[in-house]
Amino acid sequence: IMKYAIVEISGRQFWIETGKYYDFNRIPTELGKEITLNRVLLLNNEGEILVGKPYLQSVKVKGKILEHLRSRKTIVYKMRPKKKTRKKQ
Repeated sequence: IMKYAIVEISGRQFWIETGKYYDFNRIPTELGKEITLNRVLLLNNEGEILVGKPYLQSVKVKGKILEHLRSRKTIVYKMRPKKKTRKKQ
């Protein structure tokens, strides 16, 4: 029997367990800050299942931001054939 929650973050739903690491879309906070996820849809606490309508008011999930996953900027080059139009974005 495991402990998990289904949480909505940035418009998507994630299955979250304790002690694991997750990659989410951009959350605008600094590195190392604690965040509380209050949009909990479902909580399974060792077999005791709580379902929200739509969210659970009494349950909050806490997490910590470890790093922001950002890569280098990509160069987009658009060209229409036979039209002599080129665009670098």
